[in-house]
Amino acid sequence: MRLSKDFFYTLREDAKDEDSVSGNLLVKSGMIKKVSNGIYMNMPLGEKASQNVIKIIREEMNAAGACEVSMPHILPMDYFEASGRATSFGNSIFKLNDRYGRPYALGPTHEEFFVLAAQSRIKSYRDMPFTIYQIGEKYRDEVRPRLGLIRVREFIMKDAYSFDTDEDSMQESYQKMFDAYHKIFKRVGLKYNVVRADTGVMGGLLSEEFQAITDTGEDILVLCDSCDYASNIEVSNCVPNTKMEEEAEKEYSEIYTPNAGSIEDVTNFLGLPVSKFVKTMIYRADNKFYACMVEADREINEVKLSKLLGANEVELASEEDVMRITNAKVGFAGPVGLEIPIIMDENIKVKKNFIVGANKSDYHLKDVNLKDFKPEIIADIKNVKEGDVCPKCGGKIHFKKGIEIGNTFKLGTKYSEKLGLNYLDKENKLHPVQMGCYGIGVGRIIAACIEQSHDEKGIIWPMSIAPYKVAIVLIDRKNEEQVKAAEDLYNKLNSMGIDTILDDRDERAGVKFNDMELIGIPVRITVGKKITEGKVELKLRTEAENEIIDLENIVEKVEKIVEKA
Repeated sequence: MRLSKDFFYTLREDAKDEDSVSGNLLVKSGMIKKVSNGIYMNMPLGEKASQNVIKIIREEMNAAGACEVSMPHILPMDYFEASGRATSFGNSIFKLNDRYGRPYALGPTHEEFFVLAAQSRIKSYRDMPFTIYQIGEKYRDEVRPRLGLIRVREFIMKDAYSFDTDEDSMQESYQKMFDAYHKIFKRVGLKYNVVRADTGVMGGLLSEEFQAITDTGEDILVLCDSCDYASNIEVSNCVPNTKMEEEAEKEYSEIYTPNAGSIEDVTNFLGLPVSKFVKTMIYRADNKFYACMVEADREINEVKLSKLLGANEVELASEEDVMRITNAKVGFAGPVGLEIPIIMDENIKVKKNFIVGANKSDYHLKDVNLKDFKPEIIADIKNVKEGDVCPKCGGKIHFKKGIEIGNTFKLGTKYSEKLGLNYLDKENKLHPVQMGCYGIGVGRIIAACIEQSHDEKGIIWPMSIAPYKVAIVLIDRKNEEQVKAAEDLYNKLNSMGIDTILDDRDERAGVKFNDMELIGIPVRITVGKKITEGKVELKLRTEAENEIIDLENIVEKVEKIVEKA
């Protein structure tokens, strides 16, 4: 890439509408350009980095025995109806009709269509196991795209599917993909944890996420100080409190709490500790309303609630619905006298004489006990907190933020049963096929690498996915000796398979240096005045100091640096 001739630009100012380090640096370095909220185009450097990631993924998938296919992006809705996912996707699916009015979707994921492909091969147990994969675009109508490439509406994903006769065989296929993922993420240079996760709209028996540890991330990872427990907060179990509070039960009474509609307001108004309060939140699960009770210093876990109720969509009720159900302003809901089902968190079983909303504006009830209302369901519906007891070893829980860069699912027979993917065993009996599913987000890998590796000057790419490994900066393009040395180095390194940039622009040296730091090229060679002494300057992106190297030794030196990385 010759910067004086090829498509290259950088921005001097930060991107005003990017809310993550990686998003800002990718836009500022000219790697990507925003088209619309959650939709980006890859510029040449961004495309090169993306293709480097894809190359690593493809190599490891092929090495694990998977075969690559290509799936269409426009998918008939009939298949999503057959699997039951037309409803579970909700509004996140992009829908369109053809000229005859037949419904289609832009592919959000391709389980149903990999089943369709597998039906072409699978007739008997002899036709398995096998794994097929694709690397292509996915489309999801995200409610709030954010964080650059981390939460977008269009993205490149590798998704693979394994097909097996039984659970033991599925576990073997699953482990092959699991091991391949470790190799991929090691090669791209990411620090990550594997955590148990929600199966979501994919469904199945098990989901595990590969989470890149970053300061910026959508996911909260629950980790233990003492053991290897690791989980996404969405599915992290809470160890229940079993110690009953030791006080005599009282009869509840109404208390006036003007304008105290939040827990902070009411605790301050009454001068009581937060442990005495229980909050009641009105939720809508699909088309039914529930009153959900948790301790005042806890948050309701909507994933747990959704699983508990078998609901496709769970959300807080609107202000209008809360006022209609409770006959009170928002903030004064309570379980006593409510006519909708009550779901109570299991920790409330040990509480006595607690305070709840009175279902009356500006009033609460004090000294409420379990005898005063009847919960329909008692379960763990809360988020774990830092400092909680580890459900595995009894140690202490702490949190880290993460970016989900890959996930693996044991789907079991969820899709094969619904879509008729069966095989005949040795006794000529029919069985549903066991499936696994394995996804990796290409853009998320790029974003996570930048979130983990950057400084105030710009991106610090790992050698494996850097768009170019070496940048040659020509200081004076009117100096024939400098030009010849730079050209010779550029041609030599590229001929050796070392992707190299030649910055031969008519710009000041400082501008060139700043741009090379911004775009994060791992190795920089400066060809300047010292060429008269047969020397060039070498600088690594990860190092602060420069090194003066003999021109005749620079190629060998760079080759060793690239190979070692």
